[in-house]
Amino acid sequence: MPDARISLDEAVNQTRTGDVWLFRGHKMADRAIRVTTNSPVNHVGMSVVIEDLPPLMWHAELGRSLPDMWTGTRQRGAQLHDLREAVVVWGNRYGQRAWLRQLDHDVTRETEDAVLRTIARLDGTPFPSTAKLASRWFRGRVPTRKRPAGEGGLETAYCAEIVAITYEAMGLLPGGRRPNWYDPGRFWSGDDLALSLGARLGEEIAVAVPPGR
Repeated sequence: MPDARISLDEAVNQTRTGDVWLFRGHKMADRAIRVTTNSPVNHVGMSVVIEDLPPLMWHAELGRSLPDMWTGTRQRGAQLHDLREAVVVWGNRYGQRAWLRQLDHDVTRETEDAVLRTIARLDGTPFPSTAKLASRWFRGRVPTRKRPAGEGGLETAYCAEIVAITYEAMGLLPGGRRPNWYDPGRFWSGDDLALSLGARLGEEIAVAVPPGR
Protein backbone atom coordinates (compact mmCIF):
# COMPACT_ATOMS: atom_id res chain seq x y z
CA MET A 1 0.00 0.00 0.00
CA PRO A 2 1.22 3.60 -0.63
CA ASP A 3 3.00 5.50 2.16
CA ALA A 4 0.80 8.65 2.04
CA ARG A 5 -0.66 9.10 5.53
CA ILE A 6 -3.10 11.55 7.10
CA SER A 7 -4.82 11.82 10.47
CA LEU A 8 -8.33 10.52 10.97
CA ASP A 9 -9.61 14.06 11.59
CA GLU A 10 -8.12 15.18 8.26
CA ALA A 11 -9.71 12.21 6.50
CA VAL A 12 -13.13 12.89 8.05
CA ASN A 13 -12.94 16.54 7.02
CA GLN A 14 -11.94 15.69 3.45
CA THR A 15 -14.20 12.73 2.75
CA ARG A 16 -17.27 13.01 0.51
CA THR A 17 -20.11 10.68 -0.45
CA GLY A 18 -18.80 7.75 -2.46
CA ASP A 19 -15.29 7.69 -0.99
CA VAL A 20 -14.20 4.16 -0.08
CA TRP A 21 -12.66 2.98 3.20
CA LEU A 22 -10.53 -0.17 3.21
CA PHE A 23 -9.44 -2.18 6.25
CA ARG A 24 -6.95 -4.97 6.88
CA GLY A 25 -6.64 -6.82 10.16
CA HIS A 26 -4.56 -9.66 11.55
CA LYS A 27 -7.14 -11.68 13.48
CA MET A 28 -8.24 -15.12 12.37
CA ALA A 29 -11.60 -13.85 11.09
CA ASP A 30 -9.83 -11.15 9.04
CA ARG A 31 -7.46 -13.66 7.48
CA ALA A 32 -10.36 -16.04 6.82
CA ILE A 33 -12.21 -13.35 4.87
CA ARG A 34 -9.11 -12.50 2.84
CA VAL A 35 -8.46 -16.17 2.08
CA THR A 36 -12.07 -16.99 1.18
CA THR A 37 -12.35 -13.95 -1.10
CA ASN A 38 -8.73 -13.92 -2.38
CA SER A 39 -8.48 -10.27 -1.34
CA PRO A 40 -5.63 -8.15 0.14
CA VAL A 41 -8.12 -6.38 2.45
CA ASN A 42 -10.96 -7.80 4.53
CA HIS A 43 -13.43 -4.95 4.83
CA VAL A 44 -14.77 -2.07 2.75
CA GLY A 45 -17.17 0.74 3.58
CA MET A 46 -18.44 3.89 1.88
CA SER A 47 -18.65 7.50 3.08
CA VAL A 48 -22.06 9.17 3.15
CA VAL A 49 -21.75 12.94 3.63
CA ILE A 50 -25.05 14.76 3.08
CA GLU A 51 -25.84 18.37 4.00
CA ASP A 52 -25.56 19.07 7.74
CA LEU A 53 -25.36 15.42 8.82
CA PRO A 54 -22.08 14.25 10.35
CA PRO A 55 -19.95 12.15 7.98
CA LEU A 56 -21.30 8.60 8.03
CA MET A 57 -20.02 5.16 7.01
CA TRP A 58 -22.28 2.73 5.13
CA HIS A 59 -21.04 -0.84 5.44
CA ALA A 60 -21.90 -4.34 6.65
CA GLU A 61 -20.30 -6.17 9.57
CA LEU A 62 -20.86 -8.96 12.05
CA GLY A 63 -20.57 -6.73 15.13
CA ARG A 64 -22.99 -4.28 16.66
CA SER A 65 -20.53 -2.03 18.48
CA LEU A 66 -22.21 1.23 17.45
CA PRO A 67 -25.82 2.40 17.06
CA ASP A 68 -27.13 2.34 13.52
CA MET A 69 -27.84 5.95 12.53
CA TRP A 70 -30.77 4.88 10.33
CA THR A 71 -32.70 2.91 12.94
CA GLY A 72 -31.19 4.15 16.21
CA THR A 73 -30.58 0.57 17.36
CA ARG A 74 -27.54 -1.69 17.59
CA GLN A 75 -27.69 -4.42 14.98
CA ARG A 76 -25.57 -6.75 12.92
CA GLY A 77 -25.36 -6.69 9.14
CA ALA A 78 -25.77 -3.62 6.91
CA GLN A 79 -25.32 -0.52 9.07
CA LEU A 80 -24.97 3.26 8.84
CA HIS A 81 -22.51 4.56 11.46
CA ASP A 82 -20.90 7.79 12.52
CA LEU A 83 -17.82 7.60 10.31
CA ARG A 84 -15.22 8.73 12.79
CA GLU A 85 -16.51 6.43 15.52
CA ALA A 86 -16.64 3.51 13.09
CA VAL A 87 -13.01 3.95 12.01
CA VAL A 88 -11.90 4.24 15.65
CA VAL A 89 -13.72 0.99 16.48
CA TRP A 90 -12.20 -0.80 13.48
CA GLY A 91 -8.74 0.55 14.24
CA ASN A 92 -8.71 -0.12 17.99
CA ARG A 93 -11.25 -2.76 18.97
CA TYR A 94 -10.83 -4.80 15.78
CA GLY A 95 -7.11 -4.05 15.27
CA GLN A 96 -7.41 -2.91 11.65
CA ARG A 97 -5.25 -0.70 9.46
CA ALA A 98 -7.35 1.84 7.53
CA TRP A 99 -7.06 3.46 4.11
CA LEU A 100 -9.19 6.02 2.31
CA ARG A 101 -9.75 6.15 -1.47
CA GLN A 102 -11.43 9.33 -2.65
CA LEU A 103 -13.98 9.32 -5.46
CA ASP A 104 -13.22 11.69 -8.33
CA HIS A 105 -16.75 12.41 -9.55
CA ASP A 106 -19.45 14.99 -8.90
CA VAL A 107 -22.16 13.69 -6.57
CA THR A 108 -25.50 15.37 -7.32
CA ARG A 109 -28.68 15.62 -5.28
CA GLU A 110 -30.12 12.83 -7.43
CA THR A 111 -27.09 10.66 -6.62
CA GLU A 112 -27.50 11.34 -2.91
CA ASP A 113 -31.17 10.39 -3.15
CA ALA A 114 -30.16 7.09 -4.79
CA VAL A 115 -27.75 6.43 -1.89
CA LEU A 116 -30.47 7.11 0.70
CA ARG A 117 -32.96 4.86 -1.10
CA THR A 118 -30.39 2.07 -1.11
CA ILE A 119 -29.73 2.52 2.61
CA ALA A 120 -33.46 2.48 3.33
CA ARG A 121 -33.81 -0.76 1.36
CA LEU A 122 -30.75 -2.64 2.65
CA ASP A 123 -30.15 -1.35 6.19
CA GLY A 124 -30.32 -4.29 8.59
CA THR A 125 -29.68 -6.97 5.94
CA PRO A 126 -27.87 -9.76 7.87
CA PHE A 127 -24.17 -10.48 7.37
CA PRO A 128 -23.51 -14.06 6.15
CA SER A 129 -21.40 -16.57 8.06
CA THR A 130 -17.79 -17.03 6.90
CA ALA A 131 -18.70 -20.35 5.28
CA LYS A 132 -21.61 -18.80 3.40
CA LEU A 133 -19.43 -15.83 2.47
CA ALA A 134 -16.95 -18.20 0.81
CA SER A 135 -19.64 -20.07 -1.11
CA ARG A 136 -21.22 -16.79 -2.26
CA TRP A 137 -17.84 -15.54 -3.48
CA PHE A 138 -17.18 -18.73 -5.45
CA ARG A 139 -20.68 -18.69 -6.97
CA GLY A 140 -20.10 -15.09 -8.02
CA ARG A 141 -17.27 -16.27 -10.27
CA VAL A 142 -19.23 -19.02 -12.03
CA PRO A 143 -20.35 -17.77 -15.45
CA THR A 144 -24.11 -17.34 -15.61
CA ARG A 145 -26.72 -15.08 -17.10
CA LYS A 146 -26.53 -11.45 -16.12
CA ARG A 147 -28.83 -10.24 -13.38
CA PRO A 148 -31.58 -8.00 -14.71
CA ALA A 149 -31.75 -4.63 -12.97
CA GLY A 150 -33.79 -4.86 -9.79
CA GLU A 151 -34.00 -8.66 -9.79
CA GLY A 152 -34.65 -10.17 -6.38
CA GLY A 153 -33.56 -9.09 -2.91
CA LEU A 154 -30.72 -10.13 -0.64
CA GLU A 155 -31.31 -12.40 2.34
CA THR A 156 -27.75 -11.68 3.50
CA ALA A 157 -25.04 -9.31 2.29
CA TYR A 158 -21.40 -8.73 3.10
CA CYS A 159 -19.57 -5.42 2.97
CA ALA A 160 -18.41 -5.43 -0.67
CA GLU A 161 -21.91 -6.32 -1.90
CA ILE A 162 -23.38 -3.38 0.03
CA VAL A 163 -20.88 -0.93 -1.48
CA ALA A 164 -21.24 -2.40 -4.98
CA ILE A 165 -25.05 -2.22 -4.91
CA THR A 166 -24.86 1.38 -3.71
CA TYR A 167 -22.34 2.28 -6.43
CA GLU A 168 -24.65 0.67 -8.97
CA ALA A 169 -27.56 2.78 -7.70
CA MET A 170 -25.33 5.87 -8.05
CA GLY A 171 -24.65 4.94 -11.68
CA LEU A 172 -20.96 4.31 -10.96
CA LEU A 173 -21.03 0.58 -11.72
CA PRO A 174 -22.80 -1.04 -14.66
CA GLY A 175 -25.96 -2.96 -13.85
CA GLY A 176 -26.38 -6.66 -14.45
CA ARG A 177 -23.39 -8.07 -12.56
CA ARG A 178 -24.29 -10.19 -9.53
CA PRO A 179 -23.41 -8.51 -6.20
CA ASN A 180 -21.43 -11.55 -5.04
CA TRP A 181 -18.93 -10.96 -7.87
CA TYR A 182 -17.54 -8.18 -5.69
CA ASP A 183 -15.20 -8.61 -2.73
CA PRO A 184 -13.28 -6.00 -0.67
CA GLY A 185 -10.26 -6.36 -2.95
CA ARG A 186 -12.28 -5.16 -5.95
CA PHE A 187 -12.13 -1.71 -4.35
CA TRP A 188 -8.35 -1.83 -3.83
CA SER A 189 -6.30 0.04 -6.44
CA GLY A 190 -4.48 -3.11 -7.48
CA ASP A 191 -7.70 -4.51 -8.97
CA ASP A 192 -8.33 -1.55 -11.33
CA LEU A 193 -12.10 -1.52 -10.89
CA ALA A 194 -13.64 0.15 -13.96
CA LEU A 195 -16.22 2.76 -12.96
CA SER A 196 -18.86 4.36 -15.17
CA LEU A 197 -19.50 8.02 -16.06
CA GLY A 198 -15.78 8.79 -16.15
CA ALA A 199 -15.50 8.35 -12.38
CA ARG A 200 -12.34 7.05 -10.74
CA LEU A 201 -11.06 6.23 -7.29
CA GLY A 202 -7.79 7.76 -6.13
CA GLU A 203 -4.88 5.87 -4.63
CA GLU A 204 -5.07 4.55 -1.08
CA ILE A 205 -4.25 7.09 1.63
CA ALA A 206 -3.24 5.51 4.92
CA VAL A 207 -5.23 6.92 7.85
CA ALA A 208 -3.68 7.19 11.31
CA VAL A 209 -6.32 6.02 13.77
CA PRO A 210 -6.08 7.59 17.26
CA PRO A 211 -6.52 5.48 20.41
CA GLY A 212 -10.12 4.77 21.34
CA ARG A 213 -11.73 6.22 24.44
